This record gives sequence, C-alpha cells and structure tokens, in this order.
Amino acid sequence: MSRVTLIFAAALLALMAGALFYAARIPIEVEAPPPPQPAQLEAVTHPAFTLPDIEGISREFSEWDGKHRLLNFWATWCAPCRREIPLLKEFQAQHAEIDYQVLGIAVDYPEEVVAYAEEAQFNYPILIGQQDAMAVAETSGIEFIGMPFTMFVAKDGEYVGAYIGELHQSHLDDVVRILTLLDNGEISKEEARGAFDLL
Repeated sequence: MSRVTLIFAAALLALMAGALFYAARIPIEVEAPPPPQPAQLEAVTHPAFTLPDIEGISREFSEWDGKHRLLNFWATWCAPCRREIPLLKEFQAQHAEIDYQVLGIAVDYPEEVVAYAEEAQFNYPILIGQQDAMAVAETSGIEFIGMPFTMFVAKDGEYVGAYIGELHQSHLDDVVRILTLLDNGEISKEEARGAFDLL
C-alpha cells in the first residue's frame, strides 16, 4: 500500500471518528411523556377484625357500625398514652349520644391491661392484642412506628384518617368538625382525608 493511500485512509478514519464524536454530542429531541394523571382515591373500607376485651370476650369491629369510631392504640407502659385517657373518657362522655365511639386497643399483655383498667375506670371498650392489634393499625397504610396512634373510621366503615402522637383537645375538636362537615355533605371523603392529614 502506498504512503499516500495510508495517509488518505488515516485522514478519512480521523474524519469519521470526529463526525461520530460530534454527532454523539448533538441533543436528541425526544417527545416528553404525558404528565401523570392524578391518582383516584378509592374508598378505603376498614377490614373486619375481632379482638378480646378485658373480660376475654371476643368483640367484632362491626359491633359499632353506624358510629364514627376513634381507634386509640395504646399501652400501659406508654406515658403519653396514659395522659390521653382522661381526655378520651371526657370525649366519650360528651359525644356518645351523637354517634361517636372511642375504642381503646391495647398493644400490651392482658394481665397488665386488666390491672390498669381497674385504676383508669374506662367508659369506653378496651380491646387487647399485640401483633393482631398492630396488624389492625397497619391497615391504615401508615407504618406503625409507635404509640399513641389513633385511627378515625367514619360511620360507614371507611378509614378517613389517623394521628400519630398524643392527642390534645384541639385535635379532638378538629375531628368532630371534620366529621360533622362530612355528615352534612359539606365535604367529600377525599376532602375529609385531606383535612385529617393536616391534624
């Protein structure tokens, strides 16, 4: 092969490599994917569950159908849980006649709960469970990370919200306000869930 041919081949190769390098740097216009559609919120019906009460009698969640339910997850060793109890007792006393039901769900040993119940004089049902109780809490879709933890279930059995941490009177006032608006048809279930998210 002659020297001129070699030089020409090398030059051609260099030119092609340069062209490929330049072409690789040119941005390629790709049609943007369509924006994601907002998720449609579906009704979240609270699953049925059965847990024993402090007398060892099995109680079904459906027993309180037709009432707004506050499922308060607590334990005897949890100081914030114990602080909530007088407030929840007062709430139950004030709202029992207007379709509200507090349910205490103790994530604890039965003997500890029974002993504490004698002191606390609950005016609302106390159900007891450990892993079973945590499984109930996790149906809300919120990771069970500690107590106290309170779930709110509307009269028709749909889960509408939750609060992690110690409840105060302002929280309970907001719960009544939101559920009253829902009862009166002034807000939708989706709007109620959004309001509970802001508690």
